Amino acid sequence: MSTAVAGLSLSQDGYTLGTISAPDRAGQAGSLSFTILDTEGSPLTAYETSHEKDLHLIVVRNDGTQFRHVHPALDPATGTWSIPWQWAQAGTYSVLTDFVPAAQGAPSKVTLRRTFDVAGPFTPQPPPAAIRTDHVDGFDVAITGDLAVGTSRTLTISVSRDNEPVSALEPYLGAYGHLVALREGDLAYLHVHAEGEAPGPKSTTGPDISFAAQAPTDGRYLLYLDFQVDGRVHTAQFVLDVPSGNGGHVADAEDDGTHTDEAHGH
Repeated sequence: MSTAVAGLSLSQDGYTLGTISAPDRAGQAGSLSFTILDTEGSPLTAYETSHEKDLHLIVVRNDGTQFRHVHPALDPATGTWSIPWQWAQAGTYSVLTDFVPAAQGAPSKVTLRRTFDVAGPFTPQPPPAAIRTDHVDGFDVAITGDLAVGTSRTLTISVSRDNEPVSALEPYLGAYGHLVALREGDLAYLHVHAEGEAPGPKSTTGPDISFAAQAPTDGRYLLYLDFQVDGRVHTAQFVLDVPSGNGGHVADAEDDGTHTDEAHGH
């Protein structure tokens, strides 16, 4: 079974991620900025809102560390996206943009990627080991379920604090949780979507949120969950393995619509 993945190219469906401008050394304050070029080669200025934002920016070092999911601001006059920025550590980073162009006949999702080198003392981290639990900001977060090649499976994530289940997970960007899944090795996006209904603006849930996901190939996958409690966003990280022998072959092509949707805790 062949399953295309997204985020492997700087160009998709005629849209191109322009050159990244950012501080070139770790610890140096500045801004990160870029433009998206449309099918005519002009800066794209019209976007559809997706998960309450016009563009989602994912930045992660190529060893899977230093993950950030943020939302820059658009200058509509120039089409330039920018956000204050400082690299915590040196290394080579993948900069991924996830957006929906507001144009007739445009694709439903576009995911573009460039790499950016940050100077400074660099100690690469070894390949991550499989891990199903994380402790972040006083929360204990655990994931159950398994990924399978070419078959959608349910992943359930539970949040607790001080050994008590957390039932106050708040909507964040119109969702109870946003799950980004990347394939270790090339950081390709997986197809992930949330299960259940979208939450109301003042509703809460917990301790469990569920997502449906499938793996395009065997191998190791890095998962990053953003969740919000008391108005603050926290990020938990997991690593899941899909053993060899499950079959499947990935089409390393541009997105055909099967990309990672930041999940809606639904």
